[in-house]
Amino acid sequence: MFSQLGYVVHDIQSSMRAWSERLRIGPWFYNPRLALDHYCFRGTDYEDFNMSYALANSGDMQIELIQQRCSTPSIYREFLDQHGEGLQHLCVWPEDYDATYALARASGLSAVQEGRMGTIRFAYFADAVHGGTSLELSEMRPSRIPGIEAIRAAAANWDGADPIRSYSPVRT
Repeated sequence: MFSQLGYVVHDIQSSMRAWSERLRIGPWFYNPRLALDHYCFRGTDYEDFNMSYALANSGDMQIELIQQRCSTPSIYREFLDQHGEGLQHLCVWPEDYDATYALARASGLSAVQEGRMGTIRFAYFADAVHGGTSLELSEMRPSRIPGIEAIRAAAANWDGADPIRSYSPVRT
């Protein structure tokens, strides 16, 4: 089951404002720099990857906005170059990451972007569905649940106030 829709954008600040004002989706939990312990794109490791992201919910669906802030090759940059801003990935949060990763590979998909934040692994499988939208696996760890639930609860009770808030995920 998909848990998140990920959109790449050119200007995350204006995107958060537009989503909150026009679509009434929020509040947005914003992290100006994702801290990765490992990043690999198309088989090459890179040391200096810099992106900002913001998370909000619409019902049970988490929405992620991503703005890459460096020239490092990535699936986000490729999507922007080929399609412009838009829905870049559909994400699942498997508890058994290895089994889900193996199932994706057995289905003929190949990971083009992978990384790790603490012990949490992620992988993107390019062109998993029509239009260039990718499949992302983002490992579910018990330490992630409170943050996910807090964002969901904030959206359920959101009155439009304080639409952009700071966010720092747990790194375990």
